[in-house]
Amino acid sequence: MQIICFDMEGVFTPEIWVNVARKTGIDALKITTRDEPDYDKLMHYRIGILKEHGITLGYIQEVIAGLGLLPGAREFFDTVRKTHQALVVTDSFVEFAMPFINMLGKPLVLCHNLITDERNMITGYKLRQPDPKRKVVQAFQDLQYKVIGIGDSYNDMGMIEQADKGIFFRPPDNVVADYPMYPVTRNYEELLEAIRKASLEM
Repeated sequence: MQIICFDMEGVFTPEIWVNVARKTGIDALKITTRDEPDYDKLMHYRIGILKEHGITLGYIQEVIAGLGLLPGAREFFDTVRKTHQALVVTDSFVEFAMPFINMLGKPLVLCHNLITDERNMITGYKLRQPDPKRKVVQAFQDLQYKVIGIGDSYNDMGMIEQADKGIFFRPPDNVVADYPMYPVTRNYEELLEAIRKASLEM
């Protein structure tokens, strides 16, 4: 049996923090996991900027409410689910992801949680578990599934490396340069073909 683990941001949705940066004009928030592989360092950096500028969780949720899926994402995901079990494994947060989960047809989405104070300021975050993306793949492999892992950033590498087959979707050049052994796809048609090929090889 096969199952596909997808990243969310950059695969199905826009990058949330990049859009918050555009809305606020704070360029420092444009840094994502494509640029900084240390997720804890990145999140504490972001939280510091939000505190400095008084940006609340509610404000970020307002920005998210104005976003949609990437063009063609829902159609692509519906096509994949005709032939494969699939879920989304993201380093985003339940407080951010719920609108997108609904847009994707309410698949299983594994996220983290944010910690806020009485002013609705983000003060921290709680990981679902350490090394969460790799652990998801390992759990399915323990259940005798063959796993395809699909993502675009450094924080996806645990999932992609652990998977029986890993595929990049629209990764930045620096990620490709660091991990040249994985196939790179640039649109949903190429990704569908890469999934078909990987499925046949497993």
